[in-house]
Amino acid sequence: MYEKIVLPNGVRVVAERIEHVRSAALGIWVGNGSRFEPKEQNGISHFIEHMIFKGTEKRTARHIASMMDAMGGQSNAFTTKDCTCYYMKVLDNHLHSAAELLADMFLCSRFADEDIALERGVVLEEIDMYEDAPDDVATEKLFETCYQGTALGRPILGTEETLNTMDSKMLHDYIKHNYHPKDTVIALSGRFTDTDLQYICELFGQMPGSGCNEIERATYQPCVVVRPKEIEQNHLCIGFPGLPLLDEKRYVYQLMNGIIGGGMSSRLFQTVRERNGLCYSVYSFPSSYIDTGMFSIYVGLGQEQERKAAHLICDVLREFCEEGPTREELSRCREQLKSNLLMGLESTNARMHHLGRSELFQQRVVDADELVAAYDAVTAEQICQLARQVFRFDKASICAVGNTGSQEYYQELIAI
Repeated sequence: MYEKIVLPNGVRVVAERIEHVRSAALGIWVGNGSRFEPKEQNGISHFIEHMIFKGTEKRTARHIASMMDAMGGQSNAFTTKDCTCYYMKVLDNHLHSAAELLADMFLCSRFADEDIALERGVVLEEIDMYEDAPDDVATEKLFETCYQGTALGRPILGTEETLNTMDSKMLHDYIKHNYHPKDTVIALSGRFTDTDLQYICELFGQMPGSGCNEIERATYQPCVVVRPKEIEQNHLCIGFPGLPLLDEKRYVYQLMNGIIGGGMSSRLFQTVRERNGLCYSVYSFPSSYIDTGMFSIYVGLGQEQERKAAHLICDVLREFCEEGPTREELSRCREQLKSNLLMGLESTNARMHHLGRSELFQQRVVDADELVAAYDAVTAEQICQLARQVFRFDKASICAVGNTGSQEYYQELIAI
């Protein structure tokens, strides 16, 4: 069971005690990501995520790093399209110090211009690193183009042009106007005392601000993207309009993804790789947001195998829409999802992530028993119906990265 406390400023604290462990994971979840940024400030949320580790009014970046190492703890952060998370995991006897440090970083970062100049170079290197990963380029460019013209379609990391405009005042102003207490969740899981919990509430009860962020709604639009790149393989990503994050069919959606391309026994892996030997890697994955979603299929292979592989992928989807999953496929995938869920929740860090995301996006924490029951309730007929809804080839998109052909060529590959 978890406890939920709403502080006077609107910050929500969700805490779950696990008495038989010695660790505690603490995370700050902010309902702000790249889709809340103005176009000219694209990448600022991710840049702030970096800068929060670079010093506060009373601690230098080295002091922060040394303090974490002295506690033997782990700290990290990440930015997505719709949220930012800062978190730490420590032994229970260090929780008080870790909470104070995390709150200081979150509430009192300096964002010194000299630190910004240095970290800008780090983020530019991160952008170059992703450019060197063509599978990431294929999936990102498809997403960007399908949601072109909206904040959701812009890259999380930003661009060199937008990063070059960022200074201390811009970062402080963005925090002031986009980090709202009512959009913030503090998630705590593991071993802690009542005193620890009270102290955490006192720390984050000081967060200033009012109001809430509002998203600019986005709609999927079909597209064909070709990105020439001198590499050995071609990388294809095929997309279809998917489900929003909280759609009532989301558990059906997860099972459908698992059966189609979620593992080594999936239809795509068995058909494209195992029976035909056309690729090393092929899989599917859903991307879901509050207002929209995309279902994607990735494959990396030689140019000479593209046509056959694309036709096989389309054949797998068409057959699945007609026949749905077998009883054995549904049973196997259901157990796989349930096992991943339950085994993952044996980690205090994973439980903290579950607490934070659930409260931030659903305003409540969905417990494991409810999730298991939701998976158990899914039927083969529901999956078949959803497949017919999602896999509409008149709405299909494709991105190709590598030694590519024309846009017309790739449009023809997915035309049925």
